[in-house]
Amino acid sequence: MRLQGQTAVVIGASRGIGRAIAEALAREGARLVIASRSPQLKQAQRELSLISEVHAVRADAARPAAVRRIFSMARQVFGAPDIVVNSAGMAESQPVAQTSDELWNETLASNLTATFLCSRAALELMLPRRHGHIVNIISTAATIPFRGNSAYSAAKAGALAFTRVLREEVRDCGIRVTAVLPGPTDTAIWERLWPDAPREKMMSPADVAAAVLSALVLPENAVMEEILLLPISGSL
Repeated sequence: MRLQGQTAVVIGASRGIGRAIAEALAREGARLVIASRSPQLKQAQRELSLISEVHAVRADAARPAAVRRIFSMARQVFGAPDIVVNSAGMAESQPVAQTSDELWNETLASNLTATFLCSRAALELMLPRRHGHIVNIISTAATIPFRGNSAYSAAKAGALAFTRVLREEVRDCGIRVTAVLPGPTDTAIWERLWPDAPREKMMSPADVAAAVLSALVLPENAVMEEILLLPISGSL
């Protein structure tokens, strides 16, 4: 198992891509701290505990106090994490003219602020050791405009820019930073955004997890900086 003995914190691990990444890490021997604001977190913990040692923290990663609680738990049970995966997020589709202040703020908080808060908390534990790998799950929406997705696209574009700056700041500190930009992936999000979407043409969350794993197991003197991942059919 290629990650045997390493510790991973996975944010947004209760379902979808985050859940698949957590399972892939567990199967490779990593010990996990998983976090989500979803009640499905308990089920994820039960299932993942059959594979590896798992601790769960029910928390909203867009709130500073909640993020401190997540990383305090990680430090207490395992010490400083080797891997942090930021996969929390939300998406709602509305034209700009119909996007409310609440939807705009919540979308940026979930997809951008949470990534910042968790990356900053990770650095507090990684920088003293000069070791660690931060993986931010973003989206092709960061670079491709989709009608009705102004808040989501703005948040993801911000998360991509943030990730690129973060990488430059820690490049000489022994810390690797990877941005993953998945295209259409078969998760529950499509039930709201596009109920008739051709989900059979999409990637699975396990496909994205496999790409993340490929970045994590590289020798430490190499980094996969950005992964653009699309279904073989391309953007739908």
